[in-house]
Amino acid sequence: MTAVVETRDLTMRFGGVVAVDNVTFSLGERELRCLIGPNGAGQSSFFRCLTGRRDQGRSSGQVLIRGQDVARWRAHEIVQLGVGIKTQVPSLMNGLTTEENVWLAARRVHGYANATNAAQEAMTELQITDIARRVVGELAHGERQLVEIAVVIVQRPWLVLLDEPAAGMTGEEIDRLVRVIRRINQTAAVIVVDHDMAFVRMLASNVTVFHRGAILIEGSAERVFDDPRVREVYLGNRAK
Repeated sequence: MTAVVETRDLTMRFGGVVAVDNVTFSLGERELRCLIGPNGAGQSSFFRCLTGRRDQGRSSGQVLIRGQDVARWRAHEIVQLGVGIKTQVPSLMNGLTTEENVWLAARRVHGYANATNAAQEAMTELQITDIARRVVGELAHGERQLVEIAVVIVQRPWLVLLDEPAAGMTGEEIDRLVRVIRRINQTAAVIVVDHDMAFVRMLASNVTVFHRGAILIEGSAERVFDDPRVREVYLGNRAK
């Protein structure tokens, strides 16, 4: 399988703390991969390396997107490659409505004439047309998450990177999100970082487990969750 994202000997340090430790990773074309691990295991720092958000960390090694080394690029430069990014830090404009936020994102890719139709399609897919006219700053957290994902998918990226997309969502919203991610994965490679194990199981994707900044194990969700090392360092009885 052709790799669309690779890291080679990727390391990230914050002072004397090694957050990502010599990680070599590969994501195939139209693959769906979940990154999991206990708090402080390194998966979030690794995600920041992929998305050009290194904060004050110092990194070494390579981050390749379709063969191009973007390890020193900023987030907006990576987005320009056709990458959709949703981070934990909200990127919405709270004073605008749902529709206005999605429309502005659509205009960047589809142009003024086609932005309205593209925005409507994205909101319909995420089933958020009922909150289209509501101001984003007044929405519940789970609703905001769905709006952020609409802002990502309306730009039709070929690679989608989602950091904790299910956080704060109701069961119904998570079911909706799973369907959307599976649909996205028909045309795009997807990386999801999340701590909700039920959500990860529902995606039924390949899983990479981080521990102490390094990759502990990779494989199918079923294989990973049955591995005794994963149970020991992270899942415990929740994996049963």
